[in-house]
Amino acid sequence: MIPPSRYAQRLDAARAALRERGASALLIGVGPQLRWLTGYAAMPLERLTMLVLPADGPATLVVPRLERDPAGRAPASVGGLLTIATWGETDDATLAVAAALPAGAERRRLLLSDHLWALHVVRLQARFPGASFGLATEALREIRAVKDADEIGLLRAAGAGADAVVLAIAAGRLVGRTEADVAREVRERLLDEGHELAEFAIVGSGPNSASPHHEASPRVIGAGEAIVLDLGGVREGYCSDTTRTLWVTGGDASQGPEPAFRALYDVLQRSQAEATAAVRPGVACEGIDAVARGVIAAAGYGEQFIHRTGHGIGLEVHEEPYLVAGNAEALRVGHAFSIEPGIYLEGRYGARIEDIVACAADGPDPLNRTPRDLYVVSGL
Repeated sequence: MIPPSRYAQRLDAARAALRERGASALLIGVGPQLRWLTGYAAMPLERLTMLVLPADGPATLVVPRLERDPAGRAPASVGGLLTIATWGETDDATLAVAAALPAGAERRRLLLSDHLWALHVVRLQARFPGASFGLATEALREIRAVKDADEIGLLRAAGAGADAVVLAIAAGRLVGRTEADVAREVRERLLDEGHELAEFAIVGSGPNSASPHHEASPRVIGAGEAIVLDLGGVREGYCSDTTRTLWVTGGDASQGPEPAFRALYDVLQRSQAEATAAVRPGVACEGIDAVARGVIAAAGYGEQFIHRTGHGIGLEVHEEPYLVAGNAEALRVGHAFSIEPGIYLEGRYGARIEDIVACAADGPDPLNRTPRDLYVVSGL
């Protein structure tokens, strides 16, 4: 759990970032940025909920009157870090936002939350015609990307729950079931492991394993084929995301992995291991991508690695920093991200290995702990 004192530090850091960028205020609607700053997991509605955080001045949380009680239970509210201002069903919510801004702020630069509905953006633009607008990411990107010890602990706990699901699925019956049925089991098990949300369950079998974001289908899993199992959700607000590759034999040794697939997987496993080992403070994000990609390209599979090596993770499953060519940002202690190279032979099969890794002072801290070997299972 994140203590109220941490939200005070985050609000102060956001104010400092606004001043550095010459912006007058953050206007933060429902979404991960609001939760990060206040601890309030607000319900997404057409009714406006908005944190008004001036560069200099008190924070105000503008909420519909019917949402007053849950807003009051948010850690930042309990800690006395903000004032709650309510508006009624026939009121113009943008007037409450305007009232929370210091004089003159409406004629300067206002940074809006990245996930704010266009419905609200248009109304705010009409309310503040003299303002220029930007994205809150300008101010929050760097400070959100560096996780504190509590956040790393929450990510580790979410990862442990996801790991338990991987092991349970690998040990269970797979042959003769549809991908969709296995995906349903994945979601149920994530909830059983303490996740409040089971956000995705990629179960790609046979040729579908070559589609990185395959939607689990009615296809029946058979013996003698690969399965890419990519799953994750949300536990105590923080996300899990892990991938392992299985090969099901149906209990028949002759249905084991073909030599070409084992060779492919050996390359993939080395790529993921070397990219993970390269994690250090100061290493460029694109450098980790280059390590993973270099191993795969040297083995002749470069054209079959069709996505970036990784993405940041926290309150969102995809957030900064991104491990991709062109991102020269240096890794910092507290960055948390996936390392997930994949090799995909269209129409045949594919494989991927994914861990969430935190950058620690002395190198990589993998938050997923299940074996990274190919899971050769009977599936019976």
